[in-house]
Amino acid sequence: MANAHTLTMPAESADWSLPSRRKVGVIGVILTESALFTIFVTAYLFYIGKSATGPYPNQVLELPILSTICLLSSSLTIVLAERAFRLGNTGGFQLWWLITIVLGAVFLGFTALEWQRLIFRDHLTISTNLFGTTFYSLVGLHASHVIVGLILLVLVLILSLRGYVTRAHAEHVEMLSWYWHFVDGIWIIVFTVVYIIGR
Repeated sequence: MANAHTLTMPAESADWSLPSRRKVGVIGVILTESALFTIFVTAYLFYIGKSATGPYPNQVLELPILSTICLLSSSLTIVLAERAFRLGNTGGFQLWWLITIVLGAVFLGFTALEWQRLIFRDHLTISTNLFGTTFYSLVGLHASHVIVGLILLVLVLILSLRGYVTRAHAEHVEMLSWYWHFVDGIWIIVFTVVYIIGR
């Protein structure tokens, strides 16, 4: 029969609590989206060089260096925004958050210009060949995630400017930062697969 001593919980166990539902949810989203991107990246790699007709990647793709610098720099600016938020520096938070939005929007702008060139000058559409299908699917999937991230970032900025974002929302800001880092990290994979390996 168990005595009172064996039923006592260790002191360190008494401090344990369930992880944040918000963090678990965001981790779940990131894992799910990572699986989705893995499928699209695998399809792109599988179909490299299998297009029967042109244009081919080495004929039309240019390295998107400037847009990549903008997007990857936005990971730094969102970290600076998060730090300012934790320190209670509302103005600094709003400034760095805005810069993050601008960098993400510039990235999307460059993507739109690339697509315009590919469609109207190089006549590469999603139905042209296997390259067009896999290119627009993979790059478009990433762009859609950037758009979602930008919508959320803009919403937080507007709410912050109106005084609705307080220290109580620190975890919300952190989770958006996680999502944005995920989008940036995925771009490194897409950039490597599409513009380096795939060319």
